Amino acid sequence: MEIFNLSLPATNRFASNYLKQSDDIQPFFHYRFEQSSADWDRVAELKNRTFPREKVAQHIEDFMEGFPSSEFVKKSIEKLKQPNSVVVIGGQQAGILTGPLYTLHKVISIIKLAEKKERELSIPVVPVFWIAGEDHDYQEVNHVFIPMEQRVDKWIYPEKMLQKKMVSNIELNKETCLSWAQNLIENFGETNHTNLLLDFVRNQIEKSKTFVDFFANIIMELFKDYGLLIVDSGNNSLRILEKEILVQQIHHHDSITNSLIEQQKQISKKGFPITIETNEQAANLFYYDHRFNERILLEFDRLTDHFVGKNGAISFTKDELVDIANNDPSKLSNNVVTRPLTQEWLFPTIAFIAGPGEISYWAELKLVFEHFGMKMPPIVPRLNITLVDRSIETDLNELNLQVADVLTRGTNVEREQFLESIKNKDVEELFLSTKEQLLAQYSLIEEKTNLLDKGLLPLLKKNETFLMKQIDFMEMKLEESTNRKHEVTLNKFDRIALSLRPDGFPQERIWNVFYYLNQYGPNLTKDLMELPYIFDGSHKIIKV
Repeated sequence: MEIFNLSLPATNRFASNYLKQSDDIQPFFHYRFEQSSADWDRVAELKNRTFPREKVAQHIEDFMEGFPSSEFVKKSIEKLKQPNSVVVIGGQQAGILTGPLYTLHKVISIIKLAEKKERELSIPVVPVFWIAGEDHDYQEVNHVFIPMEQRVDKWIYPEKMLQKKMVSNIELNKETCLSWAQNLIENFGETNHTNLLLDFVRNQIEKSKTFVDFFANIIMELFKDYGLLIVDSGNNSLRILEKEILVQQIHHHDSITNSLIEQQKQISKKGFPITIETNEQAANLFYYDHRFNERILLEFDRLTDHFVGKNGAISFTKDELVDIANNDPSKLSNNVVTRPLTQEWLFPTIAFIAGPGEISYWAELKLVFEHFGMKMPPIVPRLNITLVDRSIETDLNELNLQVADVLTRGTNVEREQFLESIKNKDVEELFLSTKEQLLAQYSLIEEKTNLLDKGLLPLLKKNETFLMKQIDFMEMKLEESTNRKHEVTLNKFDRIALSLRPDGFPQERIWNVFYYLNQYGPNLTKDLMELPYIFDGSHKIIKV
């Protein structure tokens, strides 16, 4: 494997400015991620706060008991208990088969940055992955994309989910999942690694009861030797540890919303779009109602002084909601605004690993954190990685394409230029001349028909259209014949686009790691972990 860095814009304008650390966006953050002095400032700040280290460490130990583990995981749990330890944390939804590649990129980012910070600061730094199991958007986690017949094909896990259940509560049908996963992997094409991969998936499914279990088993099997710890935000035991912050969020719900809206106004003044959808009634908490068997977003009705949801079907006074937080916290869960608060209340965070979208929404939370007397952690852009197969590298070289151009805009421009270059200009002009003459002659015929029998004009027009279509058809057939003679070159354009910019999107947002594990074997993640990474916002090209 080889790795080299490219300077590419992020997928949104705000994140691009953040990577450049431009002056426009600095007022929305407490730290500059590229400054080493920020780490020491952050360590000093964390020393002045208290964290439920022992309780969190014990919860993680209990939660991870059934997942693949190692001595390195046990050491991380012990590190977390130490009074001077800090964490590098980031998270993602529990996508089936781990979802898009960027989930793995996040895990790698968390582990590698934790290793880097521990060397630099000489204090225990623990990598923590936060599984967003409290999310209820099943449609975002129930599918993967695979390459089939030179196109992107969406494979959906074939079980319907009618209620808005948290992903943590979605049970895995082992028989259905195994059949679906086997068909998917077999469609990758058989390699020396396919049978091993099928055994790997079969083992993880057998050990899993829920979507989150399946996700966690795969992640830990791949990364257990690097001391990674995982938590599930949808876990009931974790919610018990969150009682205090949940109560605080209820008492300060109006200040949280007002702080968010004020920060959004400041960002809008700078000309940047807003990421978090909100309104003045937002309570920024969900309530799980067993009557509806779904997670319901709460708002605060100022007229009745109640927290309400589902068009008034549920309603609580502030005292009633506080009582729920204290005695039955599993019924409450965070939204995108309060989740970072909870994370920072539980963990002494030296860095939060963020994707482009997360960078945008964290910027909207600065005043929310300040309301609680806290600073946001340094927000470190996750590693953006593109895997380049050696055969794709060969195609790039033969077509004289630059990988930076392909990653930015695909191959359409160069492909069209090539198609234009192989066209027979004489034939093209001949067809153009033929169509012009046909139209001119039919214009004369139309004049005569108009005088002789107007009733035949529709038939004339139909006849003209038919002949034009026949000429177009012949022109297309000749063009296809020419293209077939250059099929090898055109296929190279298509292969490059499908691998590096599928359907016009970054590779990491479409393809799944199991396609690459089938191609390169179970040691792929280990090989990726051995590469040197620089957290400078540059795009990482890895030749495999």
